[in-house]
Parts: sequence; C-alpha cells; structure tokens
Amino acid sequence: MLRQFNKPFYKQVPVLRLLIPLIVGILLQYHFQLPLTLFIYTAAISFLLFIVYEILSKSKKFKYNNITGIAVLLLFIAVGGSISFIKNIENNKQWIGNIYKENSPVLLSLKEPIVEKPKSYKALAEVQSIFINNKWQPIVGDVLLYFKKDSTKPNLQYGSQIIFVNNLMPIINAGNPGGFNYARYCSFQNIHYQAFLNDNDFSTLQSINKNWFDDLIIQARTKVLIILKSYIKEGNELSIAEALLIGYRDNLDRDLVQSYSNTGVVHIIAISGLHLGMIYGLLIVLFRPFTKYRWNKIVKPIVILIVLWGFSFIAGAASSILRSAVMFSFIILGETYGRKTNIYNSLAASAFLLLLINPFNLWDVGFQLSYSAVLSIVVFQKKINNWFYFKNKILRAVWSLSAVTLSAQILTLPIVLYHFHQFPTLFLFTNLFVVPFSGLILYSELLLLIVSPIAYLNVYLGKLIGWDIELMNNFILYADSFSFSVWKSIQINIVQAIILYVAIIGFWLWINNKKTKAFIFGLSCFATFLLLRNINFIKTNLQQKLIVYNVPNHTAIDLIEGRKYQFIGDSILTEDGFLRNFHLKPSRILHRILPTNSLQDFYMNKNLISCNGKSILIVDEAFEVPTLPQKIKLDVIILTKNPKIYLSKLSNIFDCKYYVFDSSNPFWKVNYWKKDADSLHLQYHSTATDGAFVMNF
Repeated sequence: MLRQFNKPFYKQVPVLRLLIPLIVGILLQYHFQLPLTLFIYTAAISFLLFIVYEILSKSKKFKYNNITGIAVLLLFIAVGGSISFIKNIENNKQWIGNIYKENSPVLLSLKEPIVEKPKSYKALAEVQSIFINNKWQPIVGDVLLYFKKDSTKPNLQYGSQIIFVNNLMPIINAGNPGGFNYARYCSFQNIHYQAFLNDNDFSTLQSINKNWFDDLIIQARTKVLIILKSYIKEGNELSIAEALLIGYRDNLDRDLVQSYSNTGVVHIIAISGLHLGMIYGLLIVLFRPFTKYRWNKIVKPIVILIVLWGFSFIAGAASSILRSAVMFSFIILGETYGRKTNIYNSLAASAFLLLLINPFNLWDVGFQLSYSAVLSIVVFQKKINNWFYFKNKILRAVWSLSAVTLSAQILTLPIVLYHFHQFPTLFLFTNLFVVPFSGLILYSELLLLIVSPIAYLNVYLGKLIGWDIELMNNFILYADSFSFSVWKSIQINIVQAIILYVAIIGFWLWINNKKTKAFIFGLSCFATFLLLRNINFIKTNLQQKLIVYNVPNHTAIDLIEGRKYQFIGDSILTEDGFLRNFHLKPSRILHRILPTNSLQDFYMNKNLISCNGKSILIVDEAFEVPTLPQKIKLDVIILTKNPKIYLSKLSNIFDCKYYVFDSSNPFWKVNYWKKDADSLHLQYHSTATDGAFVMNF
C-alpha cells in the first residue's frame, strides 16, 4: 500500500472515502429504483449516529470511534441515491412522459442551432408546455427534432419557439444483439422523445426563449467555427480542425473517425484533458517572464482559470474536459496558496463534484476513459519511465512520451475492450507523432483566432493549418492501412472486465511490494479471466441461431452455426461500412462469428430454411403463393421487402402461428398485418418496435 509519512493511502485521499459511498448510492438507486424516502431515512439514521457519538463519554468515543465512519458512509450513500432519484427526470411529476397525450399541441424552444444531417436537419429542443384540458400546462423534458430536408433550411435558431401537434415518438433502441443502448444514452441527457416534422407541421412564434450564458457560449462557438471555415477550406481538414479546437464533431467523416479509433489516437479529436493540458502549459510559459512581479501572483491564477473554464464551456463542457478543468483549478489554487495538492485527492474531488452535478456521468464512456487514463498515468508512468535511461535528450523525451502513452493504456484497457471490442496495436507509434503534432496544430488554431482580423497573415496561417492536418490525416490513414493496425472483434462482458481490473491491481502490488501472495492473486484472477473466456468460446461453438435484424428499410438475416454465419439480405449491408458496423457488427462480435458461404446443418431451398427439424419461410415481394392440397407446417414466416399479401391467405396455406415483420416493410403495412394477426389469433414480432428476432435451433 502506498504510504507517505507513514500514513495509509486512504488517509492521504480523504475525498475518496466520500466518493465511494456516493457511487454506491447512485448505483443502488439506478439499478433497484429505490424511493427517495428510503434515502431520507438513511440520512436521518446517519445524523442520529452523529448525535449518539457526540453524547458519548471520551472513553466510549475512543471505543466506538467507528460510529462516525459508519455515519459518513450512510450519509453519502443517501446523498448519492437522492441525487440519482432527483436527477432522473422521470421522477418529476411535470415530466412530459407523465402528462403527454397523443395529438396534444406542444410548445418547445430550441436549445441549440439546427445541424444539417445527410437526410434531415436536427435540433435539440426543450418542451415548455402542453395544451391539455383546455389550458396550457407547464412540462419538462427534452425532445430531438428532425426537420425534413427540403430546398431551404428551416428559419430556426437557438431560442426559437415552435408549436406542433404531431405525435411525439418515444426513443427506443434498435434492439439488435450487442447493440448500443441509444435509449439509455438519451435518457441520461433527459431526452426521451423525438419528432419528425415537415414544413407545414409546425408554427414558429415570434417570441424567443434564450439563456444569456448559453447564448454567449453558442455565439462564441459560432464565431470560432466561422473563422475556421473562412481560412481552412478542405472538408476533412476543416472538420478535424473544428473537432480538435472546440470538440465540434458534426462534420466529421465516419470512415476517418474509424481510422483515428483503429490507430489509438481518437482522443485527439474527442476534446479531453489533453487539450486543456496543452493550453495550461502554454499559459504557464507565457506568464514565466513575469514571475518577479507581485501582480503576477494574483493575475496569473485568475487569467489561467478564466481561460481554462472559458475554453471548457466553448468546447461543449464534456465530462472529460470538465474533470480536467476542476483538477487544474485545484492545482492552481493550491499553488497560489502555497500548498502542494495530492493528485489522487484532486482526481477524487473532481469526480465527486461532477457526479454531484450529474450522477449519470458514471455511465459516460468518456468519463470512464478520462479518469482511468489519468489515474493510470499517475500510478504507472514514473515506474515505466524508469525502465530505460537515455543520455540523449531527444531519445529521453521520446521515451518519456512513450511511457505516458504506455501507462495510459493499462487501466483503460478493460474499458476499451468492453465498450469498443478492439485494441489498437500501433497506438504507441501513432501517439509519438500525433500527440505533439496535434499540439502544434492546436496552438496554430489559437493563433489563427487571434490574427484572424489581419489580412494575408490569416490566409497563410489557415493554409498552413490545413496542410498540417492533411499530413496528420494521411499518416493516420497510412497506419490504418496495415492489416495488423487493430485487433478487432474482442468480446468481454462486465464480469470479465472487473476480473481483469482486479488482476492488474494484483500484479501491480506484486511489482511494487515484491509480495508473492500478490503475484499469485493476480495470476489467479487472470487465469479466471481466461477460463471464463474459454467457457464462452465453448458455448459459441455449439450455437445455432437465426437472427432477423432491425435495420430500417433493409432486409438483414444471419444464420449462425457455431463460429460461422451466412448472411441473407440486401447487398448494401455488406458494402456500407456504417450500416454494417452499427447494426450488424455488434451482434457478430457478441456471437464471435465469421462469414462463410455454406453451413452444414442449415438446409436452404429458395425461400425455405430448415435446421434441426424447424422450418422458416421467407416471404418477399417476389414470393408466389403456391396451391397445395394440404397445409404445410412451419415454425416461423418472415415477411420482408413489402410483399403484397394478406395474412389470411398465408394462414390458409401454411400452418404457422408465428410471423416476423422485418424493418424493410413500411409502418402502415406492418400495422395492417398486426390487426390481421390479432383477428386470426396469430403471434407476431415486429423488429421495428420489438427489436431483432432471435430463434435458437
């Protein structure tokens, strides 16, 4: 255990003893949906324990000194549970989901400027009131608005107010195996509904609803984007410049982002503490010549704090950058008052504050990666840096940067494997070039903002930034072109990720303290991790499944046998990287399967599929209803590609009680089939509303 002045580590980091019960409270409330009254009672018990301890005699206080520790533990569990309950907008009586009724007029105000998407315009709006029971009633909640993309862009901006009557649609997951939980992601941001609007579906009011602070931030971001667009002309170079400087990612090319991810440098375009650290370092250098002046002690921390926090808000106030802003604030204030801060305590304090503000940060992948990366660097960097010593300053600097990059990977590894199912094998080499080079680009962009009013200088600097970003992009694309640049399709579950963390801790204790027991413990955990993976591999070798995916406007079916699959569906799903990666790839990683041209146990004859005595019929637009002397028994009928057919006609020919309507069929047709199925007492599954259909053989 780490010790300083013979103090145990946990006593050096007092905020950590508050952070852990806070997290426990948040998790308890979220997973078990515990009522607020329970946490109020818990807090009352905590205060009662404090009172009991205070009235004890001195001798008994010494004997029962654990009472205060238990009281603090209960108090912050109660705090965590309470803020989790309060921040969950679904517990608010005025939440839109508790009041809204179909075809009720809704008044909304836009919380951001509209953004152009490939097929629509998108904006986030805040619901303000609903017309119900012949009066306008205030409500709360956010809604995603999608405006049909016509020849002209909607004349809407931040603060615009609109009224529409169209039905709000709840945000639901695609429901494909292993897919991203988009509904939960939105719910953590208080977004539960969406609406798709044409020009004549809404009315724009003359009134404007703006918050002065948000308006100031949006104006600043808009001004920065205008300057970048004026002097950096190329598409990919401009989009990277926007993401690198203020975290604006709406114009990023998906394939380019994937290349950044594959090579382990996606943190460059995901605004984070790295960017704030670069700015902090620049400010320290700029103030160094004024160290001898008295006013420097007051002006320096104030200016640095204003710049860091201003940049954080303009960059979108992501949890990763807010964490860094809080941590740097502690460091700056500590130096100002002549006190050296404990980095672990600063990290715990920043996490504590961010979770108090928004407990759902706990599920944010950026939040998890940010803290694990910084903690990993703090714990491991010095040890790794001491592995080698170079007399040459350049080599020493290169190894020092490599040590930082290596150390950051240790505690982020389980999170990366769990969430992203891949590991960039070339991360060390790509970061050696990209991190310092991106710093140069960031400083150049900041300089461009300053010199933008100066003719010619702004143009040449913009061109230089564009060339630098083009060079960086080409380097990333070249690195990604190697077949071994990324280890793909890694699947681990949450239990395996936790065991991997415990194994890392065991090995680190062994390296630090040279205790054999720690090594055996770490080795045992790693062996357990491998055992669980092998058990999962055995299970996947025996699997036989049919999966009908939920892919809007497309047919997508996987036949799975062991570790192989055969695809039936639209050819575009084998060509379009985004559609394949978003809808199909997570399931294939989850099931650990690879493509094949034939399967041993599946028999396919035109539209008929059979396996282990079960039969499935695919009915598409080309299907012709046969004339048969008697009914044919089937287990499942899949209707796809909008066939012109009635369920009553199918039920007269086939003895099948389960029908699957995939997402290639229009909504109106699926609703028509559902009514027919109900009248015929047939079971059905609609992938558009029920998620993917999975059948085990």
